[in-house]
Amino acid sequence: MTGRAADDWEARWSARQTALESVLGTAEPIVGHANIPLGAPDWTGGADLLYFKQHIDGVVAVTADLIGMKEHRRNIQGSYELAICHRNDDSAGPGLISWLANYTLEAVLEPGQTMSISGAVPEGSSIAGLLFFDYARMRVRGERCGLLLCIGITEDELARCRAGYRTEVENRLKGSSIYPYTDWHRSSSLR
Repeated sequence: MTGRAADDWEARWSARQTALESVLGTAEPIVGHANIPLGAPDWTGGADLLYFKQHIDGVVAVTADLIGMKEHRRNIQGSYELAICHRNDDSAGPGLISWLANYTLEAVLEPGQTMSISGAVPEGSSIAGLLFFDYARMRVRGERCGLLLCIGITEDELARCRAGYRTEVENRLKGSSIYPYTDWHRSSSLR
C-alpha cells in the first residue's frame, strides 16, 4: 500500500471506529484480523472485526471494513457493518459475520430479511438461520451508514418468518431474553 493509500485507509478506519464507538462504547484493544482480506477472489476472504463489551452484558462483534468500501452493496441504511451479539466470548459468530461480509460485495442484506445458515453453525446448534435487524444508524465521513444486527434463529422461527410472520418472530425475540443475542443452543421463542 502506498503512502497515500495507507493514509486514506487509516482515515477511513478511524472514522468508522469512531462512529461505531458512538453507538457501542469504546472498542476492545484487540482487533480480529482476517487471514485473507475482504474482497479476495473466490470469496475466501473476510472482514476485520472490532469487539465491544460496554454496550450490552456480553460481547458485540462488528465487521470493520464495509463502510466506505466502494464494492459494498448498500441497503436502506446506506453503507453498513454487520454485528452479532453473544453473552460470552465466542468465535463462531464473529467468524460467520467476517465471512458474510464478503457476500455483501455481491448482494444486499436488508433489515427484516432472513438467511439459512444451517451448514455454518457449530455442531449440535439449534440455529438454522439469521434474521437481520436495523440496529443503529450513524454517519461516517458524511455518509449515511448503519449497523445490521444478525440474530441466529431456529428452524421454526425461520419458517415462520418465511411464511409472512416475521414481525411476530421479531416481537417474540425482543419480548424474551433472546434479543439481541445469538445463542447457538436455545429453544425456539415460538414455544
